[in-house]
Amino acid sequence: MKRILITGGAGFLGSHLCDRFIKEGYHVIAMDNLITGDLKNIEHLFKLEHFEFYHHDVSKFIHVPGNLDYILHFASPASPIDYLKIPIQTLKVGSLGIHNCLGLARVKNARVLIASTSEVYGDPTVHPQPEEYWGNVNPVGPRGVYDEAKRFQEAMTMAYHTYHGLETRIVRIFNTYGPRMRLNDGRVLPAFIGQALRGEDLTMFGDGSQTRAFCYVDDLVEGIYRLLLSDYAQPVNIGNPDEITIKEFGEEIIKLTGTSQKLISLPLPTDDPKQRKPDITKAKALLGWEPKVTRAEGLKITYEYFKSLSPEDLHRMAHHKEF
Repeated sequence: MKRILITGGAGFLGSHLCDRFIKEGYHVIAMDNLITGDLKNIEHLFKLEHFEFYHHDVSKFIHVPGNLDYILHFASPASPIDYLKIPIQTLKVGSLGIHNCLGLARVKNARVLIASTSEVYGDPTVHPQPEEYWGNVNPVGPRGVYDEAKRFQEAMTMAYHTYHGLETRIVRIFNTYGPRMRLNDGRVLPAFIGQALRGEDLTMFGDGSQTRAFCYVDDLVEGIYRLLLSDYAQPVNIGNPDEITIKEFGEEIIKLTGTSQKLISLPLPTDDPKQRKPDITKAKALLGWEPKVTRAEGLKITYEYFKSLSPEDLHRMAHHKEF
């Protein structure tokens, strides 16, 4: 039986990856310090013989007994609210964390797949963004802690690949949504749905003309699974190229939720990207992958999930443990 370590395993994406690899017949070891992850996301797996959970911070030395075939490094705060509140932890998990994962991979002779992000492209001057685009990032701006952590993580991974001959894969993830997102994490989709459910006006930044392209989580997980098992070591964009403005998206959410609230405008945050859309030519050619779930289908499932949350969850603000 293949054994896989998934860091950030109690997070939104990490927990869906745990589900997928359990389904594929792997022995799954999830690791999370729960700074932004939640055990609720994986509690359904605890009763399984082939699932383990380590409550641990990957920025500190990692020890996993037994053999390991694969390591997925998905530990990281991943939303503006998170990385603006815990900037140093964000930088550490992308630097010390990846160093620890790569070191473990060398000892275990395991293949590593790292979660990079479309944020490495910054506020892009090229549209849509192909993997060859080097990005337009402000390293000392408020978002720099996340962007640069991920860019460093890519560079460190590629160094281990070229210098040590380690088997590595790099996925650049574009906006993803689905069940288990935190309502209070500051990203536009949970923010809009949370506001609609609480009876608040929906707040967009600026005039809402900036664009995003949203990928449903099951599609993303399929792309990651295919990339891990491929033989391609360079970065690959995984996301949905179906682009929409934030204003149009807010209108879709109002229609979906049947709320009577309106869209209101707030000032644009610093370094907020104006456009975001993946070029998925590589993913199609190398992995035979493209998204299958339409935004209408995905939003319906996600809305049902958010509707099932308790009133306490619905009104809880983002909180983090102090380190």
